[in-house]
Amino acid sequence: FLHSRRVPNPIVLSGDIHTNFVNELKLDSDDMKSPTVGAEFVGTSISSGGDGKLKLGYTDGMMAENPFIRFHNAERGYVRCEVTPKHWRSDYQVLKVEQPGAPLTTRASFVVEAGKPDIETASG
Repeated sequence: FLHSRRVPNPIVLSGDIHTNFVNELKLDSDDMKSPTVGAEFVGTSISSGGDGKLKLGYTDGMMAENPFIRFHNAERGYVRCEVTPKHWRSDYQVLKVEQPGAPLTTRASFVVEAGKPDIETASG
C-alpha cells in the first residue's frame, strides 16, 4: 500500500515489547534490494524486567537473518523523537532503572530526512 500510493517517507512508532528496534520497512522483506517504503522505530519499556541488557543471546543471529533490522537493544529506557519539516530523529535513551540516580545515555540515534524513506545513523 505504501509503495503503490507513493507515500514519501512513512514512520511507524511503536513500543513496549521490552526491546528497542530500528527497522527498514521493505516492500519485500525477503529481498534486501527491494525498495524501502518506510521506517519503524520501536521503543522498550522503561522498567519492566529490571535493567535489561545491551545485547541478548539471539541478537546477532536475528540481525544476520534479518538485515533490514538496523538496531536492536534490550536495555530499559525510551525513544526521544524530534520531528521537524526537514527530518524525523529518534534518539534511544537508556538507563539502569535499578540504580538510583543512574545517568541517561543515548545508545543510538537515527534520522529519516523528509521525502526519503531511508534510515540514516545520526551523529551527535
